[in-house]
Amino acid sequence: MTAESSFARKASEHKVRPRKRRKEARPGEIIEAALLEFAQHGFAATKLDDVARRAGVAKGTIYRYFQDKDALFLAVVQSRAQPVFGEISTFIDAFPGTTRQLVELMLEAVHNRLLRSELPILMRIIVTEGINFPALTAFYYEQTVSRGRALITRVMERGIQRGEIRESALTALPVVVMSPVLMAALWQTTFQSVAPVAPEAFHAAHRELLLNGLFGAAGPEEGGRR
Repeated sequence: MTAESSFARKASEHKVRPRKRRKEARPGEIIEAALLEFAQHGFAATKLDDVARRAGVAKGTIYRYFQDKDALFLAVVQSRAQPVFGEISTFIDAFPGTTRQLVELMLEAVHNRLLRSELPILMRIIVTEGINFPALTAFYYEQTVSRGRALITRVMERGIQRGEIRESALTALPVVVMSPVLMAALWQTTFQSVAPVAPEAFHAAHRELLLNGLFGAAGPEEGGRR
C-alpha cells in the first residue's frame, strides 16, 4: 500500500475526537488533523475551523500552540521530516562498511522511510502552491531538501576520500543522486491511480542507475576500492 492510499484511508477513518483529553496531547492531535486537511484541500484552501473540528477542539485552542496556519504547516513538515532524516543521519555516521554498501543501504532506507511517510504529500503542496507561499517553500527546503543534500554529500565525500568513488559530474552535484526518489514521490502522489508503478520497481531502477553511475557495472560483491 502506498503512502498516498494509506493516507486517504486514514483521512476517511479519522473521526472527531471528544474534547476531554490530556492537555499535553493536544498539539500532536492538532498537527495530525492539520496534516489530513492540508493533504485533502491544499494549503490555501485549508481552514483552521476545519482543522479544529477534525481535531475535536475549539478553534481558539489551536492558537494556544500555533501562531497561525503558516506555523501549523511548518509544524506538520517538521513532525514528518525529523524522524526520517534523523534516522538516516545516525545510520550513516555509524556505518562501518564500504561506500557501495552504504549507498545501497541508504537507498533502501530512503525508499522505505521517505516514500512511505507523508513527506511526498507535503512536497506536492509545495510544488503546486509554493510560488504563492515562498516562506513555506523555504522552510520545506530547509527541513527536507537541504538535509537530504547534506546527507548525500557526506556519503559522496566519504567514498572519494576512501578511493571508492571517482570525482565526476555526479559527485559534484550529488542532489542528482536522489532525483529518482523525487520522481517516485511525484508518481506516487499524482499518477499512481491512473498508471500504477510498484514502489519496489522504482527502488530497483534507482539502485541500478545509481550503482552503475557511481561504481560502474561491477556486481554487488565488488563493493571495495577501485
